[in-house]
Amino acid sequence: MQKVTKFTIFDTKWGSFGLAAARSALLRTHLPSNDPEKIKAALLKNLTNPQYDKNLLKILQRQIIAYFDGSTVNFSFRIPLALDAFSPFAISVLTACRDVRFGRTITYALLAKKAGRPAAARAVGRVMAKNPLPLIVPCHRVIRTDGALGGFSAPGGISLKRKLLSHEKK
Repeated sequence: MQKVTKFTIFDTKWGSFGLAAARSALLRTHLPSNDPEKIKAALLKNLTNPQYDKNLLKILQRQIIAYFDGSTVNFSFRIPLALDAFSPFAISVLTACRDVRFGRTITYALLAKKAGRPAAARAVGRVMAKNPLPLIVPCHRVIRTDGALGGFSAPGGISLKRKLLSHEKK
């Protein structure tokens, strides 16, 4: 039985944001951009027959809009994530990262420890670089041990990471 994949793109104060889900499990997110067509292309890459649904995960949409409006938002853990394409280690890293609350940061090394592999800080960085759910799995909150920001593979790169962290410190 094939999963029905749905997507939506909606407006925030920072630009359009995208979500894709299969059977209410979140598959992908796309951070704000002023190019909805680029968001759509990224969300739908390699998905079969996705359907647009403006009401997809409406509660999450409201949380995301509130986040970019400046509210303190810790995204709902009730929303399941579709992580079945990831290794057990990657799933443990993404799950541990999801625990990093609004306005806080964690080092790659500490996240590795929380994921059960204390010597795997570099591997954690590779998992974060492939995070399909930025903001919901807040990879922007993961920094280097020396306090430097490290990398950020989402569109907008390190300047967007800096902006997100600054936004959360208000």
